[in-house]
Amino acid sequence: MLGLTVERKYWQKGFRRIAGVDEAGRGPLAGPVVAAAVIFSPGVCILGVDDSKKLTPLRREELFELIRQSALAYGVGIVSHAAIDRINVLRATMEAMAEAVSRLAPAPEYLLVDGPICEPGPVPAKAMVRGDARCFTIAAASIIAKVTRDRIMTEYDRAFPGYGFARHKGYGTPEHLAALRMLGPCEIHRKSFHLAGAAPGRGSGD
Repeated sequence: MLGLTVERKYWQKGFRRIAGVDEAGRGPLAGPVVAAAVIFSPGVCILGVDDSKKLTPLRREELFELIRQSALAYGVGIVSHAAIDRINVLRATMEAMAEAVSRLAPAPEYLLVDGPICEPGPVPAKAMVRGDARCFTIAAASIIAKVTRDRIMTEYDRAFPGYGFARHKGYGTPEHLAALRMLGPCEIHRKSFHLAGAAPGRGSGD
């Protein structure tokens, strides 16, 4: 379980509304990138919250509901596959994070952001490499982002059958690569990513 060691340093500096920020979906070959921002009242900690990658899908779903119920505020930002192709995945990730933060009410006083960099903005922020494994509030954001994106990809599995999106969530698994070679990319594939010898594409009407 992650404690509140990181957050306590900033509470002691006078920051009360500290938001953890993380994303899901930078690496997949298809679908959006999703970011989440979460604020808890000082002292709130939820047993079991950890880096979303370390948790089972069922546990993530359980914690997703607990986080939503316990948070002072949370926000989600979603940037589409088309925007990723247009502006690149790093820029898309930054836009998704900014959108997630903008949806927080009340607004944050400080941001703890997963990753090596965070863009300058109106709210002071600290980037934390592997923040989702070190900081409770970032880990909570990672769970919100991951579950939200997984649900989106499950919906896409129904819209674009044959690719297995509900199982691999768009990542480049052997199953997904085999489907790409057979079917070609569909409407939600990121055309700017290398799609491993994919056949000619098919549209949403196929």
